[in-house]
Amino acid sequence: MLAQDYFNQLTKVMQNIKQHEMASIRQAASWIAESVAQDGLVHLFGCGHSHLLAEDIFYRAGGLVPVNAILESSLMLHEGAVKSSKVERLPGYAELILDNYTVKPGEMMIIISNSGINSLPVEMAMAAKAKGLKVVAVSSGDYKTAESRHPSGKRLRDVADLVIDNHVPFGDALVQMPGSTVKIASGSTIAGSLILNMIMVTVVEQLLARQIHPPVFMSGNVPGGFMRWGRCSRAAWAWSGVTNC
Repeated sequence: MLAQDYFNQLTKVMQNIKQHEMASIRQAASWIAESVAQDGLVHLFGCGHSHLLAEDIFYRAGGLVPVNAILESSLMLHEGAVKSSKVERLPGYAELILDNYTVKPGEMMIIISNSGINSLPVEMAMAAKAKGLKVVAVSSGDYKTAESRHPSGKRLRDVADLVIDNHVPFGDALVQMPGSTVKIASGSTIAGSLILNMIMVTVVEQLLARQIHPPVFMSGNVPGGFMRWGRCSRAAWAWSGVTNC
């Protein structure tokens, strides 16, 4: 059964993340915890389907409040899938996007790009570092020798301060289609979501170890939903559109 095959392949990906990426996940969480302790934010950015991961962590039940998702509509599929792919390869656009957001030195940015070879994720990492942010890349190690599409020749992994491998194979798809060389069923979204949530729960763990109660969202679909738990950050709540802080 192809469904069982997909489950098995995805399980291997998740086991590899657990086995090989825990040290990097803890390091990323340490940087975020330090930023949050100083009333900072963690910013997330991704193009195309990778933007789903930035949105997945933002304003989410059980998630941290001080999270800012950089959601540029021209990079999302609802404005044209082919257009999104073309814009992702366009040099010179990342700095214009980042200038629309307030970022502070010492804050963190997580950039999600399965290949890490297109211009926009590379330039977003460069722009973030120029503003004093630490950059964590979530990307596939299978692209570490792939040719960059950025004029500098650099890949996202070459610019980031820390790279977390999602352990998804080249091409993203996990399941071999019978009678064909084509593979189906992507793995990067689930792998990326796992990594990001592992980072965030480790941030909470580290903040609690510092005796800092982190602000966390509750589901709006349960009694008392959207009530915060922990220290209130006016800046963080402002990003989420909540004004009763």
